[in-house]
Amino acid sequence: MTGLIQRAYYSNSIEGFLGDSNEQILGMLSNHHQFALEDLQKNAWIEQIAILKGLFLSQPDLSGHLFFEYAIPRMGKRVDVVLLLQDVIFVLEFKVGEEAYPQYAIDQAVDYCLDLKNFHEQSHNRKIVPVLVSTQAPAVSNAIEISSDEVFSTLRTNQHNLLDVIRQVPIRIQAPISPNVWARSSYKPTPTIIEAAQALYRGHSVTEISRSDSGAINLSRTANAISQIIEKSKKGHRKSICFITGVPGAGKTLAGLNIANLRHDFETEEHAVFLSGNGPLVEVLREALARNEVQDSKKSTNRITKNMALTKARAFIQNIHHFRDDSLRNSKPPIEKVVVFDEAQRAWNEKQTASFMKQKKGLPDFRMSEPDFLISVMDRHQDWAVIICLIGGGQEINKGEAGLPEWFCALEEDYPHWDVYVSDKLSDDEYTMGNSLYQHIRENRTFLNQELHLGVSVRSFRSEKQSDLVKAMLDNRPEDATALFFELKNKFPIVVTRNLAIAKEWLRNHARGSERYGLVASSGANRLRPMGINIKAKIDPKNWFLNGKDDVRSSYFLEEVATEFDIQGLELDWVCVSWDGNLCYSPSGWQYRNFSGTRWQNIKDESRQLYLKNAYRVLLTRARQGLVIFVPNGSTDDHTRPHSLYDPTFDYLRRIGIPELIKPSDISLLKTSSMRAS
Repeated sequence: MTGLIQRAYYSNSIEGFLGDSNEQILGMLSNHHQFALEDLQKNAWIEQIAILKGLFLSQPDLSGHLFFEYAIPRMGKRVDVVLLLQDVIFVLEFKVGEEAYPQYAIDQAVDYCLDLKNFHEQSHNRKIVPVLVSTQAPAVSNAIEISSDEVFSTLRTNQHNLLDVIRQVPIRIQAPISPNVWARSSYKPTPTIIEAAQALYRGHSVTEISRSDSGAINLSRTANAISQIIEKSKKGHRKSICFITGVPGAGKTLAGLNIANLRHDFETEEHAVFLSGNGPLVEVLREALARNEVQDSKKSTNRITKNMALTKARAFIQNIHHFRDDSLRNSKPPIEKVVVFDEAQRAWNEKQTASFMKQKKGLPDFRMSEPDFLISVMDRHQDWAVIICLIGGGQEINKGEAGLPEWFCALEEDYPHWDVYVSDKLSDDEYTMGNSLYQHIRENRTFLNQELHLGVSVRSFRSEKQSDLVKAMLDNRPEDATALFFELKNKFPIVVTRNLAIAKEWLRNHARGSERYGLVASSGANRLRPMGINIKAKIDPKNWFLNGKDDVRSSYFLEEVATEFDIQGLELDWVCVSWDGNLCYSPSGWQYRNFSGTRWQNIKDESRQLYLKNAYRVLLTRARQGLVIFVPNGSTDDHTRPHSLYDPTFDYLRRIGIPELIKPSDISLLKTSSMRAS
């Protein structure tokens, strides 16, 4: 064995593989296996080894390299076998004993290939072929379809015709893949927030699950800066608050989850917790962690129930309102020394908090804003404490959300002994809402740290300019938006259509494997109902974000629509934003409307205008890979949907340069070649 890489349990040339005994290979696989080795897994390996040795012995001139149990860190899974033959990468997914070719297994094989194509440097410009080997299934005819990124459609084979199927793929001997170079290539994953939470929960570091480019470097530096602030506060017996800012998709939540995970240490009495007022985010992350832990436990002897897993997840990720309510009932300091407040800009101002406390908690004399109260809770600690506020610019989307000024007002007036850590970006208008924030806090209490700003989006690995484009669009800067669109259009597809059926088909056509797609619309989009989009029908976020293609409640079915309140902080691969007349473009600026009863009403209140604009900002920045915008045509027969409410917005998007999908033939932008193979 050549011992080329750490990512595979076993790697060798075809020649070396044939020279190793089956016992040797099985022993190496077993030694690297992290879970209790069950007979099912052992027997699967024995079968795979036998099938591949039979294939290679029947073709003695075949040269190449293979990797057993190759790790895909982003997904927390392993590919059964990666086979390098000349200039082609074959990804083999074995289903030993399977008599059919199930769709989930086809998707799984495609997922592995897309992961290599997108995140493994030496695979970027190579042909990658997913192969599903259902050992007992009947032979079938395969259509050799190649997408523009050179990822093939999944080839289906049984144990007997594997060689025949592999031979259908054109292989060039002029540009072979070097196994050593390929094996040592950098892997630059960009996980979804759900995948990231699962990986961190398993014990992976933030550097393991992030790209090693500018976005990940930024993220790692921020994580290190926060750790240093915590250590300084701990050793110096100081109380500190730090504000982490960043563009949409920059990884603020990931940075927060990372800190909470690292500091969640009960043995040293250094407890940490991730707090969020975003109910859907909390719900989805907890459910994802619990499902994942139950699944992982099936591979070991320490199996746990779903309820046990959920209890653990709830200790790690909590709803900020539950934390608040517990602190109202109990005057003692919380067990946590480090708290991470996600989306801290959405904390309530004094008026909203007082109203809630009076109506819901029976406290008529409560006179604190939510930031003031939350700081006071952590101030109960006698020695040290750290608050980490994750701030998204332009993310306030609901009544009473205070933004940053309320935090700094509380710090200035009531907590002069707290140290304040900020970046220089905190003075930007999208964070300050036109207010001076920390100029009144004593200079010796304010510490400037550039690493506390995440300026690069890592949500979309295809483009780091997406959030800039959305900002330019919503700020009515069409020239800037046009320039940004043309800069990213080949990396991050964006299209617009007036036909919802075509928009849905575009999503289905572009998503491959288990890539998730879905419909989103603003919570004020009340006149999309004639098109079958009913924002009043509430989704169950757990089902919508986590369930599979066979579940009508999942995003895949394109029946249920998520609003900004459901999807903020989360993401999909491919998104359709349905644009209603509540936000209508005009050359002089956006027109803001609310639908009440039977007619639209103009929104004059500036804070409500801001919430509506931010709602669309959230919706337009949820996609990781591509976006279709659906703008209805309007109707001459319906006074609530006049053409004047929709056409200016559509024309504006087209003027920016966004192409229009008109007919079904416009939909397919991926498939470049197709040939039939017998």
